[in-house]
Amino acid sequence: MKYLGTLSKKKEVMVHCLFWLLAAYFTFVKNPIQVKFVVPDLFYGTYLVVFLATFYFHYLVVMKLVFRNFSWWRLVAGLFISYLFFTGMRWLTEQVITDILFDRINYTNPAFFNYMLDNLQYSSMPVILSSFLWLGIYVIRLLEYNQAILEENKNTEIKFLKAQINPHFIFNTLNNIYSMVYFQSDKSLPAIEKLSQIMRFTTYESQKEKIRLADEVEYIKAYIELEELRHATTAFVNFIDNVDDEYIEIPPYMLSPLVENALKHGVASAKDPITITLHASKQALKFHVENEIGTQQKDKLGGIGLDNLKKRLHLYYPGNHQLQLSSSNNKFTAQLSIKLR
Repeated sequence: MKYLGTLSKKKEVMVHCLFWLLAAYFTFVKNPIQVKFVVPDLFYGTYLVVFLATFYFHYLVVMKLVFRNFSWWRLVAGLFISYLFFTGMRWLTEQVITDILFDRINYTNPAFFNYMLDNLQYSSMPVILSSFLWLGIYVIRLLEYNQAILEENKNTEIKFLKAQINPHFIFNTLNNIYSMVYFQSDKSLPAIEKLSQIMRFTTYESQKEKIRLADEVEYIKAYIELEELRHATTAFVNFIDNVDDEYIEIPPYMLSPLVENALKHGVASAKDPITITLHASKQALKFHVENEIGTQQKDKLGGIGLDNLKKRLHLYYPGNHQLQLSSSNNKFTAQLSIKLR
């Protein structure tokens, strides 16, 4: 496979060097205290040459062909090819080349069947070791590749969800400003100014992986002020924020969908305002939004904003968040808890 991950070609070579150092130690060093070595004779040396040749033929050629389009018959065929390679190389080395160079052969008039059967045993060691080393490196790279794909898919989905948020918010806000302009309200220019402030947030801050919680709060307050301009009142939202650390960071648009949902579907007045409470420390964040449900409209436990929020919470805080949406006694409540550490 082409994906190398953290196990680069250079590191793969280092793994092979370590493998051969260990193999040489356990093969030649018989007494590590007195440092006694085994000195190979002629045919021991030729076997090592054939061993190495078969090892890397199987590693570099056969295993790649087998796993290019894996099937069991390809695996069996690959093992058989490596066995034939070993046997042929050993015949060439010990029955031909050593005869020419040293006038010596390893097998004297061997029967074909006996020779093939004997080398089935000898060939098993380089083939098995080569297979296990190749599979070990292959599995490491495969696991890293799968993790990289999951991470890429996660990032892609997050970008897609962010792209959904901006048009959804802009659509609602422009509708509000359109109404002000249509009725020639003197609140339209301040509303456009607030929208400009919000657009700066959506243009720059929303592209970041994480932002300061304070910036998200300022974004929410600007959104509320736009709604106050549209309703010509400043008493229909009661926002209490208690943040211990101004450097707490969260992904953008993690709180605002709950506020947007309350402003869009709730009914508020100075007597019964929408209540928003935020408590945050380095360890945890708790966000509570409650609003009255109108008689002519109902809060929905869904929609683009809330569905989007659920997906993003699952991506950013898997197993470390809790979102509860409930409706009772003509009240809609949204409670979000996140473990930040």
